[in-house]
Amino acid sequence: MHGEGLNRAQFLTSAAAIGVAGATGALAAGGRAEAATTTDGPTVRSGGARTGLRYRGVCYEVADGETPHTGWNAVRMREDMRVIKEDLHASSVSVFGDGISRLKATSSEAAERGLHVWLQPRLADVPQADILDHLAETGRHAESLRRQGARVHLSVGCEFVLFVPGIVPGETALERIKNLTEGNYDPQKMMRRLRSFIARAAAVGRSVFRGRMTYGAAQDDDVDWDLFDIVSVNYYANFRSKADHVRELMKYVRKGKPVVVSEFGTCTYKGAPEQGGMGWDVVDYDKPEPEIVGALVRSERTQATYLCDLLDVFESMNLYAALTYNFVTPDAPHRIKPRYDLDMASYSIVKPVWRTHEKPTSGWHWEPKEAFHALARHFARARC
Repeated sequence: MHGEGLNRAQFLTSAAAIGVAGATGALAAGGRAEAATTTDGPTVRSGGARTGLRYRGVCYEVADGETPHTGWNAVRMREDMRVIKEDLHASSVSVFGDGISRLKATSSEAAERGLHVWLQPRLADVPQADILDHLAETGRHAESLRRQGARVHLSVGCEFVLFVPGIVPGETALERIKNLTEGNYDPQKMMRRLRSFIARAAAVGRSVFRGRMTYGAAQDDDVDWDLFDIVSVNYYANFRSKADHVRELMKYVRKGKPVVVSEFGTCTYKGAPEQGGMGWDVVDYDKPEPEIVGALVRSERTQATYLCDLLDVFESMNLYAALTYNFVTPDAPHRIKPRYDLDMASYSIVKPVWRTHEKPTSGWHWEPKEAFHALARHFARARC
């Protein structure tokens, strides 16, 4: 693992390596700019009632890559933010990951381009005190952006059971996942420790940030939402009908606070939506070169359809925001041979293309998938 933390791609890769199917499923008023914004809000009926989502956007990870060329890069980031704003027509972006300098630079760039920002630190596998210090520094930057007039919300973290030591046994995420899947933990102690750490994180966030605040919960997390202004859920459910999605999401709406779907998405092959949040678990990382398991059929249409169907659900429920996971995963390249097309196991809406088969060079680039174009059309229509 990189010294500064564990990024989402590394977590998923490592989880697949030890076979943890299902692990991730087991478990104040806004600032002045918030009140003033009118350009990217929802449609409003003549009677003044809000219809549809207020914010529509995408998640953007800032973290070290698996090679020097796939890690965070300021030049690439600035161009990505331009694309998210101008080509994807998003009104919002979730900037998440570790490394204060990366979080600051990316959120500042997004804000300068007029995007609403969700800022979420995800430092993992270090002492809890270090995670809270990292949160405090991130929150201070969020407050600085807010005071300058940016539209920004702070999320104090994501799925702490997996990423924070001391809630379940295990010094690393891999050890904690293994203990979860093998039942080597006390569920009652886990829940008490989770709720305690969420409360500590909320207190740290409140001490440095005066805008609206939330926490990126897994669907089964038991969260005291009285600590937060916004209810936030990472939503990877798969149901046959839109009515079933509405029924599932209503339990969050009933909390009586704005609801954001802080992550939703699926991978890029036929049948991926049926795998829910485990669609990524189709890569054999024990081979000399990682390869796709089974005879999967690449389908960008499947991914695009799933995303648009869910957006229709969120719009119909007038949720506060929805953020597609994820913009780009540089270490999961698209290749012509299906056996090595790691992008099939990626949730990203663009596909990385490496100039060489073995490893990326500085010349790698990404190309939009069908999901990118479908989201862009949806976002553009919603802003009209």
